[in-house]
Amino acid sequence: MCRNIKTLRPPAIPEEATEDEIGAAALQYVRKVSGFRAPAAHNQEVFDRAVAEIAEATARLLDGLEIRGAASARV
Repeated sequence: MCRNIKTLRPPAIPEEATEDEIGAAALQYVRKVSGFRAPAAHNQEVFDRAVAEIAEATARLLDGLEIRGAASARV
């Protein structure tokens, strides 16, 4: 796994993950899987779409997780 992607759920981070943190993790994932730090112009659209879709899936995942001992779920 990419070492630049950090855990985004409590208690690894004290508060809920921000959109920026989720987007950064999605970008790192797409970079790792595609092998491109920055895509060529002809691949930019598909690269950006993948980042957005993975960010959305990550937000849904974090929203759905139940953390034992947590006072409340992520809002």
